Amino acid sequence: MTDRSVSNFPVPDGWSRRDVLRSAAALAALPAAPVLVAADPAVAAAELPGFPAQVALYRSAYRNWAGEITADGLWACAPADAGQVLAVVDWAWRNGRRVRARGSSHGWSPLTVTEGTTAADEVLLVDTSAHLTGLSLESGARVRAGTGVTLEALLTFLEGHGLGLTATPAPGDLTLGGALAVDAHGTAVPAAGEEPLPGHTYGSLSNLVLSLTAVVWDESAGAYVLRTFGREEADCAALLAHLGRALVTEVVLRTGANSSLRCVSRTDIPAAELFAAPGSAGRTLDGFLTRSGRVEAIWFAFTEYPWLKEWSVAPTKPLTSRHVTSPYNYPFSDNVPTVVADLVGRMVSDAAWYLAPVLGNAQLDVATAGLTTTLSADLWGPAKNTQLYIRPTTLRVDANGYAVPTRRSEVQRVVHEFTAFYRERLDAYAASGRFPVNGSVEIRVTGLDEPSDAGVDGARTVSLSALRPVAGADTAVWLDVLTLPGTPYAHAFLRELERFLFERFEGTRVEWSKGWAYTGSAAWSDDEVLGGRIPASFGDGAWDTAVTALDRLDPHRVFGNAFLDRLLVARAPG
Repeated sequence: MTDRSVSNFPVPDGWSRRDVLRSAAALAALPAAPVLVAADPAVAAAELPGFPAQVALYRSAYRNWAGEITADGLWACAPADAGQVLAVVDWAWRNGRRVRARGSSHGWSPLTVTEGTTAADEVLLVDTSAHLTGLSLESGARVRAGTGVTLEALLTFLEGHGLGLTATPAPGDLTLGGALAVDAHGTAVPAAGEEPLPGHTYGSLSNLVLSLTAVVWDESAGAYVLRTFGREEADCAALLAHLGRALVTEVVLRTGANSSLRCVSRTDIPAAELFAAPGSAGRTLDGFLTRSGRVEAIWFAFTEYPWLKEWSVAPTKPLTSRHVTSPYNYPFSDNVPTVVADLVGRMVSDAAWYLAPVLGNAQLDVATAGLTTTLSADLWGPAKNTQLYIRPTTLRVDANGYAVPTRRSEVQRVVHEFTAFYRERLDAYAASGRFPVNGSVEIRVTGLDEPSDAGVDGARTVSLSALRPVAGADTAVWLDVLTLPGTPYAHAFLRELERFLFERFEGTRVEWSKGWAYTGSAAWSDDEVLGGRIPASFGDGAWDTAVTALDRLDPHRVFGNAFLDRLLVARAPG
């Protein structure tokens, strides 16, 4: 086995002060709300003539989750309702502006704002989280929700009416519109003998949409209009996960009866056992998945014991569980512990990336001790209280992400082969004095987006969801690797992992909100992946159909940016 002891090695060539600043951003416990500066009316009138008078303008900075994409002094507004959104879009079209909907900016990829965007660019941010937050319950356990509402607010509202979702993303600050734009997901498949409750899905949140209202181009009117699309309509399929190429103001979601969940955490199973080859004896991920259907493994770099979370449906409180009445029950990960902050600070300020093994073991030690001291190793309560566990104050790291469609019986094989390759390459890099990963591998498992889960006759499949059904598959394994922004050699390392996944597992898809399409020096840049691998991964013409629909619904490309112009292109026949 590779010697994982810490040793000195030369600071890598090409490492810049910008890399330091990007890495330092990972430690910043910044509020999710953007910084707003009221606009001088005279300046606004001069720069944005004819802008709708009823919508207040201001200057705003933009910062994505890891601080790698930033822009200062952008024009922004917060429309009070869908009518004002339409007025803003109409003005933008007539004045050559591009509109970018912004929620909590909790993402990595350049779907909202691209790196290098400045105040001089013709970009207008439309903040949805200020006013597009309405919630109302309709008949049939359906909820009507504005796209600016946060997932925490939505789940709290549902819980108050005895309703909930099977699985959700871990951060509660995500806006619903942002989550739907990138087919956000949790972690859940049916446990052995489990029957899904009516109104639930094991796929993405997008698969629960019954209808949505969006701003779209009306050719006969020669103008943008608000239009509601039912789940059975062809164009709805493209809007269900539009990647920022549309602006949705409101949705109606199908929901079902809420569940109480037990979440048990443990850090006593070696990675070699948890991620063992299929058919191995012992405590394997497949075994926990069979028993409960809901698992997540967090494997800190250069450690041997992953943090495994296992959720199970438990109508009554188990004797040993702690009853939790609110979410975010891991304070040791919600806030950056001193030992972790000190290590990250040294790695960033001194380019001491060789401390990655020390940081990984420190994070594991903090988690192991924290689970005990905060009595959070065995939690029980309404679903959202164990499903939501990431606050904006956690360590800000980069993340890549992929979904591997497979059969449920093949999950252990996928996990084993990926983790074996990851470990081998990480050891090889470390042996040559390179430490490209200082965060963790995160593994989740979900079902696919079966349109029948929506309960609508003729429901369309979510066109661009990574969970779009695949022949011969019923499950997806989600694989993410986290590391500090600016970590040397990270892009080259992640490029190797990406190529392995594409070549080893047919149909591998990217996780839209995270990092992908790696060259040796940048994410979202590899032409082969952008123009070939990604479109091909959706099969049966789904990519071209969706892109064509989005172009028709917004032929003037008001909703878009330079990156989306490059990504969302229909492929030439043949």
